[in-house]
Amino acid sequence: MYFVMIPFVFVSLWLVQDDRIARISSAIRLIPDFPKPGIIFQDITTLLLDPKAFQDTIDVFAERYKDKDISVVAGMEARGFIFGPPIALAIGAKIVPMRKPKKLPGEVISEEYSLEYGTDKLEMHVGAVQPGERALIVDDLIATGGTLCAGIRLLERVGAEVVECACLIELPELK
Repeated sequence: MYFVMIPFVFVSLWLVQDDRIARISSAIRLIPDFPKPGIIFQDITTLLLDPKAFQDTIDVFAERYKDKDISVVAGMEARGFIFGPPIALAIGAKIVPMRKPKKLPGEVISEEYSLEYGTDKLEMHVGAVQPGERALIVDDLIATGGTLCAGIRLLERVGAEVVECACLIELPELK
């Protein structure tokens, strides 16, 4: 539902036809019943322990974005901080962290978004992104899309163009 209403392309690594995807996928550990019964947690820490799979992950994303004139990679808290910086370096863009409230020093703008039970906020430094810059949002996983939508709204409020949102893992069953 979140992605029907907003004008951007969501890209998941699983949509890419590439032999490296099997290696990346097999490096992600599935943990049943975590953090609560019925949930199958997709643990990326095992991917980070496999230098080849981690490099493949960064390479696949960097290859997709190297010629898209992206000047900003927005890394979503917290695992977007892992994937965002190497992607930004590979494509020659700056990295802009998007964080939960009261984590960034200095002046910030914030965007509230809905959770299953309540709301949360996402913040970004004022002046980190300039009007007209082309941005990529990076996170490890997309569930309902609420956090990504808040990131899009933050970037659009400062006049940036969001090119795509890139996530390593998609949970399509959550729609």
